[in-house]
Amino acid sequence: MAAGAGGVPRPLRAGAPCEARARLRALLARPTATLLPGAADALTARLVEEAGFEACYVTGSGIANAQFGIADVGLVSLAEVAQQAARIAAATRLPVVVDADTGYGNPLNVMRTVAELERAGVAAIQLEDQVTPKRCGHFTGKEVIPTEEMIAKLEAAREARGDSGLVLIARTDAAAVLGFDAAVERARAYVAAGADVLFVEAPRTVDELRRIPRELPGVPHIVNVVVGGLTPVLPRAELEALGFRLILYAGLALQAAALAVRDALRHLAEHGDPSGMQDRILSFAARQALVDLPAVEALERRFGAQH
Repeated sequence: MAAGAGGVPRPLRAGAPCEARARLRALLARPTATLLPGAADALTARLVEEAGFEACYVTGSGIANAQFGIADVGLVSLAEVAQQAARIAAATRLPVVVDADTGYGNPLNVMRTVAELERAGVAAIQLEDQVTPKRCGHFTGKEVIPTEEMIAKLEAAREARGDSGLVLIARTDAAAVLGFDAAVERARAYVAAGADVLFVEAPRTVDELRRIPRELPGVPHIVNVVVGGLTPVLPRAELEALGFRLILYAGLALQAAALAVRDALRHLAEHGDPSGMQDRILSFAARQALVDLPAVEALERRFGAQH
């Protein structure tokens, strides 16, 4: 259930972002790995929470795909991401990590990005060192900004955050552009600039995965597992043993949902009704429970709310 204290649905009561940030930092500090599923909307975030996960990731590529029907090539704005992040943070008790792409501009743009997303209630903000407009980390044709420019962005992000508990994640896409060794060196510089968590995007081999935590000790690491992407898909226990503390499945829910919706619509187009596929459709009652209808109706009765 996403209802909070007293049975009040989460979107109808103020959240506690400081508490969520503290919980995320506690997850990062423990010796085990945390699975981090991605959500492009509030309903998916509810499903992430219902499934028992401990944190949720606001996926930039998912927002581009699901909200606008476009590819992840840097066409979504700060305002659009902040609005969706606020909706997701309001819908779940989980700590929310948000993909803020390049920070949407120069270091001053980064400062506004951090301020807006912190106000949205997120627990962590991820910034990357691609040029603007960026591309999905598993696309070809990426470019990266100079290391010094990314360092300035991270320093600006630290300056802008009002809550020191807000986690700053530094992602580098340099492996695809300058080589893996260069990506490791950049990540080392980003820690010195104040990053709380490192994200070396798109390692291509198990050896590269092994080298990331080994050569960059003393800081938590994210690995982004993309089904069909460039990084080897390894079991959770193996990634944990390598030293990763967050195992990100940013696009898994969206890819699974898109396939299910495609199959359902093709069935409807072919047969004219949903007969024969009811076992693959969430029941009406389960759908209403997922969005806390019983708790909303109880509040309506309590306060005499009129329709």
